[in-house]
Parts: sequence; C-alpha cells; structure tokens
Amino acid sequence: MGVAIRTAGQGDRDQVVRLLDGAFQHDPVSSWVFPGEEYRRATHPRLMAAFTDAVLADGRIDLTEDGSACALWLPVPAGDHGDGGDGAGPEDDGPAMVRREVDPDNERVELIGRLTAGIHPSDRAHAYLWMIGVAPERQGEGLGTTLIESALDRCDREGLPAYLEASNADSRRLYQRLGFDLVGRPLQLPDGPLMWPMWREPRPPTP
Repeated sequence: MGVAIRTAGQGDRDQVVRLLDGAFQHDPVSSWVFPGEEYRRATHPRLMAAFTDAVLADGRIDLTEDGSACALWLPVPAGDHGDGGDGAGPEDDGPAMVRREVDPDNERVELIGRLTAGIHPSDRAHAYLWMIGVAPERQGEGLGTTLIESALDRCDREGLPAYLEASNADSRRLYQRLGFDLVGRPLQLPDGPLMWPMWREPRPPTP
C-alpha cells in the first residue's frame, strides 16, 4: 500500500489531537473514562492533547502525509513501567499530573494510567505503541496496518521488542496478525471493558 509516512513535529500537534479525538470518541476505553457522549466530546480532546504532548516531548509520532492516521510510540528503557513518574511522590507522578491537567474531578483519568502502568513489562527495553488513530471516514483502508508495519520494521532493524495494550477485540486481532502475542491476563477496568497487553519479539531482517 503506497502510503507516505513522516515523523510529526510540534507544528502537527493540533492536527494529531483532532485525529486522535475523532478516532477514539467511540472506543470502549475512552467511553469508560468519559461516560456520556456530550461529556466525552467536551473533555476527551484534552486527554488526547496531553498524550500528544508527552509523545512529542519524549517519543515519536508517525503521521501519514495526508493526515488521516497517526501512531504514537514511546521508547521504554528496562526497569521503567512507562508511567511518567519521577519518584518525587504521588502528587508529582504522571497519572496524577494528567488528571489535574485534563479533568481534575474524574478519577478514571488517573486510574487508567495507574492500571496500565501496573501491567506494563519492565524487564526489557522496548518500543511502546501508546495509541494509533485513523480518521473515522478512512477506517478499514489498511492505514493503521501500514503505520504499524513501518514501525515494526524499524523495531526489527534495531532488535527491539514492541508492546501495546489493545483496547478492543478488533484491534487485538489485528495486532495478533502483525505478530503480537497476548501476555498475562487481560486488564479488567472497574465496571468497564477489557484491555489486552500484547508483546512482539523483534524478527530477523529478511535477507
């Protein structure tokens, strides 16, 4: 599939936030964090902005040239759960900071960060696919697959494993087709949906 992919920069921030907001408005996990469509429409973009800013600062955003799909990747060193905490105390860690920035009265904004950090592998350095979003009108065209395959080729060249949490059954099946395996038990969000932790070992380069 001939899709041009580039690395997003600060000038692409607003476009990436809009893209992620549209792609995840009806995702089961986003619906759990922000129950109610009106509330979600008003508040969800702030969470997507926080995620985008974090990855622009410390990771890499792959963006299709036409702006219809993006993937947010973070490098995670061995021994790091990827929660953004710096050890300074509960009020200064990543999930608490995001909650204060996004929606202080919504404990689920913080809880989702703590729960996913709690299942995040920490024994080996890896690339973490935090989010991948495709514009609703372009879903089903293979754009997400193309973005992931491009990044996985990069992981294979670097000998780096990849990790993610699938937020719905359809994405879980896609990731399995791309070589990810389920690891451990699914994460059951309180009174909410499942998330599936998945891991992919790097593959030797094709001769």
